Amino acid sequence: MAKKMGKTEDFEKLMKLSNNWKGFYDKETKLFRPKIEGGQFMSDFNPIKSWVGFQEGNAWQYTFYVPHQPEELVELIGREKFNTRLDSIFKISEKTAFGGEGIDAFAGIETLYNHGNQPNLHISWLFNFSGKPWLTQKWTRLIGDKFYGIEDIHGYGYGQDEDQGQLGAWYVMSSLGIFDVKGLTEQIPSFQFGSPIFEKAEIKVSNDKGTLFTIETLNNNDQNYYIDSIELNGKPSNKLFITYKDVMKGGKLKFYMADLPNKEFQN
Repeated sequence: MAKKMGKTEDFEKLMKLSNNWKGFYDKETKLFRPKIEGGQFMSDFNPIKSWVGFQEGNAWQYTFYVPHQPEELVELIGREKFNTRLDSIFKISEKTAFGGEGIDAFAGIETLYNHGNQPNLHISWLFNFSGKPWLTQKWTRLIGDKFYGIEDIHGYGYGQDEDQGQLGAWYVMSSLGIFDVKGLTEQIPSFQFGSPIFEKAEIKVSNDKGTLFTIETLNNNDQNYYIDSIELNGKPSNKLFITYKDVMKGGKLKFYMADLPNKEFQN
């Protein structure tokens, strides 16, 4: 915003501050680690421990909390390490329905992944920035299927931290198959793709003109959560994102799904 307003001094200061997270990265553990007042890393570091240097979470959860610079986070950790670690976290967390099975939001702050609280909600989408977008498609679909439900503790009901409407909003966006890790804050904002669950969804993008943006999903079922190919306004597309501007123009986005990822298409 400062850059677009021509406030160069403010822009440079804010950009410098936005890089402060790098100073909390511990190369030894490849995790974010709290520091004491003198600037040294805190001793007796336990990455699963919450409330010690972290608010409502721990090092495992907050290490992925760089939504404004996901590409730089992947580069810092290393792409292979990043993907292996994040995929493993979801494999383990699936056993407890990603935090929805007998775990409330605040019990889940000392787990590897806690979908019931805000710091973790974007991280299943980070594979779109680490070269394995099909893992975003897989895990966002499974989180939607297994975490959300109608029972009190299951989903975003009692016991989960739905104080900002974010858990419900996550499901709405994920079920449409579009989400932006950066919260549409870029100068040219865009949505990354996930795994849509509806055969057809119409989004009214203009009340005045009644303009619609339509998302259609073909070959979709409980097992076909991978994107095989994409069409935008009747033309094949090899992009795994769509700009906010293009959505607001209206049109039709069509997903063709499969039970195996088309890795050739998604590289």
